[in-house]
Amino acid sequence: MVKRLHFVLFLLIISFSAALAQQTGILKGKITELATKEELPGATIQLVKDLSKGTATDINGQYYLELDTGYHQLIVGFIGLGSDTFSVRITANGIVEKNISLRPVAKTLETVVVSSGKFEQKIEDITVSMEVLKPNIINNKNTTSIETALEQVPGLSVIDNDPQIRGGSGFTFGVGSRVAIVVDGIPLLSGDAGRPEWSYIPVENIEQVEIIKGASSVLYGSSALNGVINIRTAYPRSKPKTIINYSVGNYSQPEAPAENWYNKSIPGFTNLNFLHSRIIKNNLDLVIGGNINVDQGYIGPPPQAPFLPTDLKQALLITDSIYTFSNNDMLKIRGRVNFNLRYRSKKFPGLNYGVNGNAMLNKTNMVFAWLDDSLGLYRGYPGAVFLENQTLFNFDPFIKYHTSNGVSHSLVTRVFHSDNVISNNQSNRGTMYYGEYQLQRVFKSLDLAFTGGVVGNLSQSQSRLYASSGSPNNRIINASGYVQLDKKFWRILNMSGGFRYEYFKMNNQQSVVAPIFRAGANLQVMRGTFVRVSYGQGFRYPTITERYITTKAGMFGIFPNPDLKPEQSRSFELGLKQGFKIGSFTGYFDMAGFYQKYKNTIEYLFGVWDPSVALVGFKFVNTGDSRVRGVDMSIAAASPETNKRFGITALIGYTYIEPVSLTPDSVYAHTKNLSGGPGEALSYKTSSMDTTGNILKYRFKNMVKADVEFKIFKFGFGVSYRYYSRMQNIDKAFATLEEVTYNAYPYMNKIKAVNFWKSHDGFNIFDARLSYKLGEKQKLSLICNNVFNLAYSLRPMKIEAPRTTSLQYVYSF
Repeated sequence: MVKRLHFVLFLLIISFSAALAQQTGILKGKITELATKEELPGATIQLVKDLSKGTATDINGQYYLELDTGYHQLIVGFIGLGSDTFSVRITANGIVEKNISLRPVAKTLETVVVSSGKFEQKIEDITVSMEVLKPNIINNKNTTSIETALEQVPGLSVIDNDPQIRGGSGFTFGVGSRVAIVVDGIPLLSGDAGRPEWSYIPVENIEQVEIIKGASSVLYGSSALNGVINIRTAYPRSKPKTIINYSVGNYSQPEAPAENWYNKSIPGFTNLNFLHSRIIKNNLDLVIGGNINVDQGYIGPPPQAPFLPTDLKQALLITDSIYTFSNNDMLKIRGRVNFNLRYRSKKFPGLNYGVNGNAMLNKTNMVFAWLDDSLGLYRGYPGAVFLENQTLFNFDPFIKYHTSNGVSHSLVTRVFHSDNVISNNQSNRGTMYYGEYQLQRVFKSLDLAFTGGVVGNLSQSQSRLYASSGSPNNRIINASGYVQLDKKFWRILNMSGGFRYEYFKMNNQQSVVAPIFRAGANLQVMRGTFVRVSYGQGFRYPTITERYITTKAGMFGIFPNPDLKPEQSRSFELGLKQGFKIGSFTGYFDMAGFYQKYKNTIEYLFGVWDPSVALVGFKFVNTGDSRVRGVDMSIAAASPETNKRFGITALIGYTYIEPVSLTPDSVYAHTKNLSGGPGEALSYKTSSMDTTGNILKYRFKNMVKADVEFKIFKFGFGVSYRYYSRMQNIDKAFATLEEVTYNAYPYMNKIKAVNFWKSHDGFNIFDARLSYKLGEKQKLSLICNNVFNLAYSLRPMKIEAPRTTSLQYVYSF
């Protein structure tokens, strides 16, 4: 009997202890942003001792978390804001309410990016070099096309629409970009030419721009040979937002002599951006924006071409007539509308799907050469100006699902269509079909992230320009798969490694496959001090344009090269990022040494290729191996936005590169003479104007970029600075081109390019802006670019814009 009582008592004690152990309480509250008082949907609340346990706020910024009884320490975080920790005591069946306001204290250092690993990471934790361009600098500089803002990024230059990162490419009229341009992680280069359409990118709806420096082909594919520019668009917050941005301005009369520049009138421009974003019924996100731009441009129409006798036309193989342009022909008119639509499921938490879109009509022109390098800097050369009417649109359906255990599924697609109607039989039309499925698993308890995906890409083009392939209809098929692992050890060491396998096939040519690898590590050695090392491979398959384009204008032509080989690269980098805080002013200093080696480098070369078609012209050619090494430094800093009286933001950088040919004597092509017989054997040395040190063509060895803005009560003042050292080497063909046109004078305008290049040792360009807040909703700004009205050129035979002055009005509500 006693034994039974002992047994019953034992069971009661065990049951009571288990009941006590299982007792829980509730923690709830709201997470808001301190500066705006807005609720923060999607903010995370996690246990410090076990980050796998936690929750996220709902659409109203509210959270609800069941915890065991006792004391707990928790951490709260939200993308783009600082984190916060707090402690609570949970009692049995009790309810504790804790509201947290997050403040953007160390905003610059705690910038969150997604481009490096395709998941959210703090910028100081990533293993590659990256710069982040915030929307403030884009808006404050009155940016109407994103490439003008990108010019302020350290280590990045845009030469006549062609992006270059750390001197990784020369000048190719923007064809076959070595830098991947992606919007929300999806490529946005034209399918036939691999050319960026800068004016098509919606500058009115940008969350931030992330620029990866160095080979990034593992995650972003073929075009990311030298890096990535990822434009991230914004979704609505809890409060509806509408922004209207209107500006008007003009180009100043050039300081350099300009013969009959627009008949001595002053060309102007006007621009209107609008944006509206809101959440409808708590789970439907809507963003709609647009742009209207009218710009007379700063390049005046070319003069009427000289009369050519019939026998000279035949001798120069000129069969087409050259159009006479008017001021009205040079007028550019653009209209664009875009939208983001996303539905967040109530029935299935973590599921969202929707469609994004963009469409543009654009009347524009392309000027490939100035009239001459003295009086004709700001006028086009007869036969080198083309009129263009563009119709572009894309639709991007997507579906994403995030589970509570850290698994994410993503399917994103894009249909991108371009129709370019261009004068002189240069028209082309193409469509790109893109799809990517990605699986991601974040193991919070292991500090491990797995990312894997498969990609399919079909680019089709219809144009007589590419008929040398055997048909005006051409296509490229690309399929690939990738895997990347990111692991954090001891909370101070991040390690990353990835692999991609690419498959390409153009028309009926033999398919090409390429394995690509990358690896990197980031070690936090002290508080705010991070050392990183990375290695990456790059691979770029030639575009349809590079292999098959055949066209001519006047005596000049562009010739095909169906045997063009893919480019390959290897990139190595050692970098240091040091955070700092001076009072409330926070930021980081970043320095990196880099080494990049290229195989089968593709360049755009001038020569006599086929005199039966056109007397002289250009051709894409593999020019051997090359190497670029150097040092890249930058400082990014900002004071907190919560200070309404005074503030400062800064982005400053310096880049030094040493770009050299590793095969300067290797013969990579043969031209012909004017009678059609064997011509010159082309190598780096025989095709270069200056072979000192075997420096590659069209590179700036030194670049300095700076943008600083001050805020004092309602006033704001900003200044930008850019320095480009002298471009040491260009094609010797420009001297040949001058000789050909001199011999044909007066029946042909003389082309002049070499003297301008020789007589300038570098360029210093300053911009300035002044703003005043008329209230909480309105701002008026005066913006002046190229303040000192400098006549400068970033590539031969193309002058950049003179001084522009504009007045900008922004209304936000």
